[in-house]
Amino acid sequence: MSTQTPRKILDIAFKRALAHIADPIVDDLRMVSRVELVCRNRQNRAGVRLLMACLLAKTHKPELDVRKPYTEIKDSDAYSGRTYDEAYISSFIIEHNLPCNPTTAFLTPALRNISIPLTPDVDLVGRPPIVYQAALQLLTDVHTKRVSAEDLLAEIIRCLLIYRNERQQRMELLLAQLRPTEGAIPLSAEAIVTLIQQHLTCPHSSRLPVLVVAAAYTAAQKHLGERVLPLRGHTAADKQTGALGDLEITLIDDDNVVTGYEMKGRRVTRGDIHHALQKISDSGQRIDNYIFITTEAIEEDVKDYAASIYDQTAGIEVVILDCIGFVRHFLHLFHRLRTRYLEAYQKLLLEQPESAVRQELTEVFLALRRAAESGE
Repeated sequence: MSTQTPRKILDIAFKRALAHIADPIVDDLRMVSRVELVCRNRQNRAGVRLLMACLLAKTHKPELDVRKPYTEIKDSDAYSGRTYDEAYISSFIIEHNLPCNPTTAFLTPALRNISIPLTPDVDLVGRPPIVYQAALQLLTDVHTKRVSAEDLLAEIIRCLLIYRNERQQRMELLLAQLRPTEGAIPLSAEAIVTLIQQHLTCPHSSRLPVLVVAAAYTAAQKHLGERVLPLRGHTAADKQTGALGDLEITLIDDDNVVTGYEMKGRRVTRGDIHHALQKISDSGQRIDNYIFITTEAIEEDVKDYAASIYDQTAGIEVVILDCIGFVRHFLHLFHRLRTRYLEAYQKLLLEQPESAVRQELTEVFLALRRAAESGE
């Protein structure tokens, strides 16, 4: 066993990566290419955490087989990769703002429930396959002593640092290009509606309707006398958190929820309404409104059924609203707050973790806004 703690090992690897930021630490260019493939793939970010956890374990305990990060394997040289991932890798990537998933790789569908060594011939049934193939080959390279775990760990961190810096520079450039010119006319309400509509049509935009509504309450909080509670994790289930919806609204001077919002990227059904009423009942809270925001068409019979809930519940109003219709009405009702709304939406975007809103999606918005404001 190494005399160094896992945290110390990571710190040393980080310092090596910084010192060699301009040149690869690993001599084999094929390995360097595999590292870049795993570290930079936008579709799948689990591979890089898998590698970091396995390499950290191998460096900490050289007697381990780096290809066996599962105690279910039962061999004496097997280990818990998830333990190393959650106990050490998570805090390390947060501290250094590395472009990795915020949660362990070992709970992703391709990497859980495994009881065999991770060799190149294992089909992990993950997408894209090339990422997993590269990761498994790198583990084998360490096992066959073609590269040391210490060197490969430092090389991965070096690649992540380069990737992080590139992303930060792009964001800084896009934000700098948004600086208003003197005497410029603010975007009209309809131009902002178009901007939001364009953003909602982008891939991986399921979190955006939450931000669309949250920005409205943030911008008009003093006028409404209501505020939005802090946003919960994008993947956190209401059943786990006890939340009444994706957004919860309270009065400014009170913590009791008065309105719940639930976002749907599909048509709202009667079943959705029944589920919402059950949530309200289970919570023991008495709210005024439960509002569905959808990006799809609203069926008339479901809309009528929602309207009938008020009498059935003695005062809880359930309504289904179109997302863009909500934005349009808000911006014309609070026309003088339209720029404040746009800034609130952008701020919420920038604050979202990668797991909720990909940086590429934020970059698209900044580019669209720049184009709108410059008249392109």
